[in-house]
Amino acid sequence: MRLFLNILTLTVILILHTAAPAEDIYKQKRQNMVAKDIKGRGIGDKKVLETMEKIPRHLYVDEYIRDRAYADYPLPIGEGQTISQPYVVALMTETLRLKQSDKVLEIGTGSGYQAAVLAEIVKDVYTIEIRKGLADKAEKRFKELGYKNIKVKYADGYFGWKEYAPFDAIIITASANHIPPPLIKQLKQDGRLIIPLGSTVYYQTLTLATKRKGEIDLEQITSVAFVPMVGEAGKGN
Repeated sequence: MRLFLNILTLTVILILHTAAPAEDIYKQKRQNMVAKDIKGRGIGDKKVLETMEKIPRHLYVDEYIRDRAYADYPLPIGEGQTISQPYVVALMTETLRLKQSDKVLEIGTGSGYQAAVLAEIVKDVYTIEIRKGLADKAEKRFKELGYKNIKVKYADGYFGWKEYAPFDAIIITASANHIPPPLIKQLKQDGRLIIPLGSTVYYQTLTLATKRKGEIDLEQITSVAFVPMVGEAGKGN
């Protein structure tokens, strides 16, 4: 009997010792995601890669889908919205050529994941969400995770955030068939704006707009599929 108990006790100790904590499991998944789906697909910015490996994407989705948090595809976050696939987040971030001193405006907070990625790289992030439930949830999440350089606003992102303009960079995480004029005005000279531009029904072209001497230079990056902007941007569609 004593021998049986000793063996049972030893077995339990071995199980407890070898079972990896949940965070360790997610850490390995993040490393795999970065190696295969981000770096492996051509993203080379060291800071972007480090940030994507650091941020716990599983905390930006509901618990029931956390096992899929590091798969390279969008996931639902409620209210008909999604968290973008990790590769697209990395691509948009890298394309903006961000500097540590930059001030960035994000249109479409969603889960808050993209804003968190930006906040690890730049000085200040201002993010606007048109859905109050998502805005409130993201703001609470930022506070819980200790972000002090992210400001959230519940509003129509089409009109930007004039109070804090001009911005070094603007990232729009919803599709539109034109670049909102107020956002162009709120962009600094030599500032960069990235947007899924084109049809709001099917696919769009991820487009980088650079402001030079009042003119806008456009560069097409790749095809993407984003949910459409609503509010002012959706009128007439």
